[in-house]
Amino acid sequence: MRLGELTAELEAATTSAAAPDDPEVTYVTHQADWVRPGEVFVAVAGARFDGHDFIADAVERGAVAVLGEGLPARTPCPVPYVQVPCARAALADAAAALAGHPSRSMTVLGVTGTDGKTTVSCLTRHLLRGAGRSVGLLSTIGYELSDGVLRQPPTHFTTPEAPQVQQILADMRADGVEIVVVETSSHALALDRVRGVDFDVAVWTNLTAEHLDFHGTMQGYFEHKSLLVSRARASVLNAQDPWTPQLVPLASSPVFYAAEEGEEVIAGIEPGWWVTDVVEGPRDLRFTVHSPDGDHPALLPMIGRFNVANAVAALAAGTRAGAPIDSLLAALSRFPGVAGRMQMTTRQPGQPRVIVDFAHTPPSLGKALQTVRVTTQGRLWVVLGSAGGPRDPGKRAPLGEVASAYADHVVLTEEDHRDTPLWDILGEMKRGARDAGRDNVVCVPDRREAIRYAVSGAGEHDTVLLAGKGPEETLERDTETIPWNEMAEAEAALTACHPAAAAHSG
Repeated sequence: MRLGELTAELEAATTSAAAPDDPEVTYVTHQADWVRPGEVFVAVAGARFDGHDFIADAVERGAVAVLGEGLPARTPCPVPYVQVPCARAALADAAAALAGHPSRSMTVLGVTGTDGKTTVSCLTRHLLRGAGRSVGLLSTIGYELSDGVLRQPPTHFTTPEAPQVQQILADMRADGVEIVVVETSSHALALDRVRGVDFDVAVWTNLTAEHLDFHGTMQGYFEHKSLLVSRARASVLNAQDPWTPQLVPLASSPVFYAAEEGEEVIAGIEPGWWVTDVVEGPRDLRFTVHSPDGDHPALLPMIGRFNVANAVAALAAGTRAGAPIDSLLAALSRFPGVAGRMQMTTRQPGQPRVIVDFAHTPPSLGKALQTVRVTTQGRLWVVLGSAGGPRDPGKRAPLGEVASAYADHVVLTEEDHRDTPLWDILGEMKRGARDAGRDNVVCVPDRREAIRYAVSGAGEHDTVLLAGKGPEETLERDTETIPWNEMAEAEAALTACHPAAAAHSG
């Protein structure tokens, strides 16, 4: 695409250094150090840096033009500068145009919510693939083309930046993908990372307090997340989430689901999907799904009663994408699970059950602990921390309160504390338990030592829940980022702390 064509599509004007040769544009980015010859650099003014300060770097690397909201005085720009009303919107619009608007050629399902969106995304992808469809996935765990091979994008966000999103979608289109499931974060919606993605179905799981350092208030958090619902042609909404009534006026062709009959459904909302007869086993869930297509027995090879809601949301989304319910239910019984979501270690005789889960908000932690309590014969242990920096300090005390309420033993430790003094975080979490009148809490700052402390104290009939890190591959400690694998740490702790059991298994 020529620069003039791109400028016309953006409805923008070139305001300096006109380009008589109208150069060919191959890509767009807002990272100056990512620029390659023939690309356009978008100067985004962020919270800490202004992209205009990096124009010289971008041009030296081969940028043929710069997009921005206005060239600052005395800032040189030797290539065409294209002025746009919003730099982030232009980044997304340019990325979609240069990729040829790939989402228009596929059915796109977006999944959002505070809790459950990764599981629902992976479930939906698995169900549709099991129903014989060619499905792609873009999620916090990575992205997959139709071959099912998990790949990692160049950014660590739940949803990558707009150029990466559009390139991944273009790769999926070239691969023959029919349906794409996109796990869609509130940051992605607020920062226009998914602007230009043509959503056919929006799936809403729930909304609880998180990321308020970015969104400011719960209402602001809701307004950003709800953008997905307002943009989609159809919606699958949680009939038991208190925020759903605010979604109804924004939603096109909504269908509602509820986890279980008997749980409170929002007044005036009639679920088309709901569940009864839930039976929790040590490794699976069995239940009856009531749907517009009739009643069906279902098996989900996961633990966690809350995963019933995730399953029914995925089933409803799958039917909205055109798959038959019988095929989806058959695939449900073969679901392999999601890394770091109620993921169990291999258990040998004499060892406690150790489970790795991503739960990191008070509601999700409470659900996780209540879930594993049901199938725990002995004591319940939990190892958890809370993120540092400015990230949701208000959830630290509630995390301590919830953990001490549902677990017999609570081990508080690090969890990406970054530049926040770790003992400040641990003290606030411990205060939550203390203010609730409970003293079943100890602090072990090093996460590896904390895991081993819990595993060594747990008996054969106990369960140890490792909460918060899930499948994450790094641990942020002060100014250092170290490699991390929670499941590997759990298995190493079992071997080290229960050597007789480990030897017996060999």
